[in-house]
Amino acid sequence: MTTNPTLADLAHRVTADRDRPAFGHDALITCDRLVRVFTADGVEVQALQGLDLLVREGELMALVGASGSGKSTLMNILAGLDTPTAGAARVAGRDLLTMTARDRLAYRREVVGFVWQQTSRNLLPYLTAAQNVALPMQLHGGKTHGKERVRGRAARRARAERVLELLELLEVADCRDRRPHEMSGGQQQRVAIAVALAGDPSVLLADEPTGELDSHTAEQIFAAFRTANERLGTTIVIVTHDQAVANEVRRTVAIRDGRTSTEVLRRSEVDETTGHERVVAREYAMLDRAGRLQLPAEYTKALGMRDRVALELEEDHIGVWPDNTGV
Repeated sequence: MTTNPTLADLAHRVTADRDRPAFGHDALITCDRLVRVFTADGVEVQALQGLDLLVREGELMALVGASGSGKSTLMNILAGLDTPTAGAARVAGRDLLTMTARDRLAYRREVVGFVWQQTSRNLLPYLTAAQNVALPMQLHGGKTHGKERVRGRAARRARAERVLELLELLEVADCRDRRPHEMSGGQQQRVAIAVALAGDPSVLLADEPTGELDSHTAEQIFAAFRTANERLGTTIVIVTHDQAVANEVRRTVAIRDGRTSTEVLRRSEVDETTGHERVVAREYAMLDRAGRLQLPAEYTKALGMRDRVALELEEDHIGVWPDNTGV
């Protein structure tokens, strides 16, 4: 039997909440009630409506959502290609709302790497694979792996070693002297990942990186992302509509109507009966900073929930029921 919490219990919880550290204080990526409004022909469209998201350092995660859900808008903001309208967004300690144009350029060069869906957009067609990978290092003014700055002959030698290291890591070293048109789509995308990693970014963002590839090649590309995550420790966020790709990561965040709606967390556990390891997935609804909860549509439809629901606070949970008042 459960009892409703007393006012003293609630007051204690409020005080405990007030004493907690700031939202996302230890996250690499923090989006706090993020808003992005576009205006077209005098009509305002809210692409992001108070979105909350935390990404920890070293994560490999996927963002999914229907067309128009806001996931591409979010990626453009995190990439420094767009500016939020309101809310807060921080990546590796950089405030994305207050950066100047010069700060934003430095941010795109030093903090984030980006892989586009279109293979042709990721590489310069007149440069070889090795030259494409070396270019970001040259733009960084002599910086190579670890943000170390070297110049002259030492810089060229360090750059060449780093280029070969990345191409070998992603299993495209045999393409080092080929131009993009001489490579397959899968090879181009793996070289593109090497280009995105060349500046030793804090986070790698990928927008539908397997969208133009067949399923077998898509598996190879995802394996390349996993290698970069595990071997280099790079934090990676992938926007994808490919459920096969989404199922390969430990955490998948769904965006709906400009807010995070659900998360699927996957963990490995050993089956006590067979002794074999298996992956167990569990879906969670997201409670945003304003206390809003997006219930899965299949749940609300099954119970005929519309417009409003009845709530009851219990000792260790909140009950949610359909509104049966008929009012």
